[in-house]
Amino acid sequence: MKKTKNGKSDKLGKDEYFEKLAVLQLELNDVARWLQHTGKRLVVVLEGRDTAGKGGVITAMAETLNPRQCRTVALAKPGDREQTQWYFQRYVPHLPAAGEIVLFDRSWYNRAGVERVMGFCSEDEANAFLKQAPVFEKMLVDDGVLLFKYWLTVDQAQQEERFAERIIDPLKRWKLSPIDVQAREKYADYGRARDTMLKATHTAQAPWALVDFNDQRRGRLTLIRHLLDHIPERQVPEIKIDFPPLDHKPLSERFGTHFKPIPSFR
Repeated sequence: MKKTKNGKSDKLGKDEYFEKLAVLQLELNDVARWLQHTGKRLVVVLEGRDTAGKGGVITAMAETLNPRQCRTVALAKPGDREQTQWYFQRYVPHLPAAGEIVLFDRSWYNRAGVERVMGFCSEDEANAFLKQAPVFEKMLVDDGVLLFKYWLTVDQAQQEERFAERIIDPLKRWKLSPIDVQAREKYADYGRARDTMLKATHTAQAPWALVDFNDQRRGRLTLIRHLLDHIPERQVPEIKIDFPPLDHKPLSERFGTHFKPIPSFR
């Protein structure tokens, strides 16, 4: 972790983080209303090494939005039938309709990263992907999709700390897979694959933005701020909802004699 001039860590504290996040989440809700008002579609692709923090930033973005409007897509490895399809085919059904937001927790870029490094695809398939991805994304952007691509950067020392935390924390152990363990030995290989991917797929219509996620809290705020700053004018009239007082005293919820709530947790 970086140090300030006085030798202290510049890691963002929890209270300050939540205070700043609340402001950004209000702006994200403005974006959501604007999308509904205009019928625009928003896709956010989140890529990075294992432990980089993709799930955490997705939670920060989505937790105050309508889950019917904002969806997270995290596809498992392709099945036997999907492996015979055009590579991008299984991602297309998950793209947003009018007014929707889709957050990809990993995406079609699996082919340029884990599949290539771990040998799950051939070099010919990886090279074909790198040629096709800009074409696919240009089609999305030309059709009006707002497409943002983020690579979350993390140093290996931080990655190792987070792997160790997952091993000892039973609530995070599900995040660690045998593939993750194998991939630890290929940190440099992943870096080379990333550089090749960025060079081939960083385009004017769908550029990459790299965000430092060694401090995950600061990384989340940086990424969300960047997204907000790069979405067009998003202010729309807020719909006022008439909410008159009840014309009687509030009622308690009652049940028939055959049903009773279970005892409260103590």
